[in-house]
Amino acid sequence: MAQPIPFSRNTGAARARHAKAMLLPLARQIADDLALRVHLALDALRRGAGSMTDAQTLTQTMLLTGFLAESGFGSVNQEHLSAAERAVSMVFDIGRETDRWELDDTGFAPFAAIATSYDQQLHRAPLWAVTEASERLDRFVAGLPYQAAARKRA
Repeated sequence: MAQPIPFSRNTGAARARHAKAMLLPLARQIADDLALRVHLALDALRRGAGSMTDAQTLTQTMLLTGFLAESGFGSVNQEHLSAAERAVSMVFDIGRETDRWELDDTGFAPFAAIATSYDQQLHRAPLWAVTEASERLDRFVAGLPYQAAARKRA
């Protein structure tokens, strides 16, 4: 007869494991997969073979990178963010009209820097920071207040 898997019934132990996991960075494979999606979207748009999904991926990455930097994980150049915002806005405007989704060289440069920063953030920032940034993005997309809550300091 098969033996049941011994799970701890102590919720305190489970809570402690969860708290500890939130202090660690993302698993390398997960971070690599997330970063690869961004780099592929950036490449597709640069080659003129992109889609609306690729433009959305870059927009989300731009926002997440800014949110993570605000939380103290990595730095982001505000000029790159502003230039990237203008560039992706043009990509959406032109893409909706012509169904051609591409990023010119002027728009590529700030997004290349943002993609590199995002890649580094995914490999270094603790899970709680990535989760918090993702939740802020979800609120932003839903049209809700998305500013970071003031964190208590010990």
